Amino acid sequence: MQQPPVRKAVFPVAGLGTRFLPATKAQPKEMLPLVDKPTIQYVVEEAVASGLDEITLVTGRNKRAIEDHFDAAFELEYYLQDRGKMEELAQIKTISELASVSYVRQKEPLGLGHAILCARPLVGDEPFGVFLGDDIIVSRVPCMRQLLDVFERHGGPVLAVMRMPREELGRYGVIAPRGLGGSVYEVQDLVEKPDPRDAPSDLAIIGRYVLTPDIFPILADTLPDSRGEIQLTNGLRALRGRRLIYAVEFEGKRHDTGEKLGFLKATVEFALARPDLADQFRAYLKSLDL
Repeated sequence: MQQPPVRKAVFPVAGLGTRFLPATKAQPKEMLPLVDKPTIQYVVEEAVASGLDEITLVTGRNKRAIEDHFDAAFELEYYLQDRGKMEELAQIKTISELASVSYVRQKEPLGLGHAILCARPLVGDEPFGVFLGDDIIVSRVPCMRQLLDVFERHGGPVLAVMRMPREELGRYGVIAPRGLGGSVYEVQDLVEKPDPRDAPSDLAIIGRYVLTPDIFPILADTLPDSRGEIQLTNGLRALRGRRLIYAVEFEGKRHDTGEKLGFLKATVEFALARPDLADQFRAYLKSLDL
């Protein structure tokens, strides 16, 4: 089924970042850097590389630094120009020219489903991508592009999934899959944070989605869970009763930067991938008496 091109992306970034306190007491977790680039920029760059050029960030209080990061910085640009720092100037200008970025507030932390619902006025009646900023995915073909290719073929919502050790499945939404060939599945059911013993598969949902606008009225009618949050997985489960949903076991390496250990691992691997740092940093790591 031929689909109109997906142009819009939604980034829920209103979380409080409590797992990284005290660093996140006065700055957004999304602005913590992997080497010298904020984590949120890696994810926005993936969206742009996938062909999405209208970005909506669903923010909360104390998130102004994210807005400032993607805005033009006249004083800084003038300073760099005046000092002849042209390479740094090019980097700064590239950030503000990445895409058209809009912002909407999620006034209370009421869950991922509620955050996506907050973006409804800006998304309108179009399909859209959703990116969770904790998941940094390194791949030859951008992860979101892999999902969009499946969306364009099949015409239904698409979820990114990856195989997880069974003992970790209780932290994720998990699908019951029916294989369609290659790495594509039809989603038979979805379960939010199942008991690992009862999980319908080992395919966990990771933070990339292509959604259709008919998810919005469903999320509006989805009841909060025991914590008062509207879960996207519950909304998708209701949507699955009305239309086919697909999943892609994407190609690439996922870094979970929402956990301290995952953040540290990602920092090391991103530094080792940098030509200007790799040799010296690798030599330093080898010199440690571990």
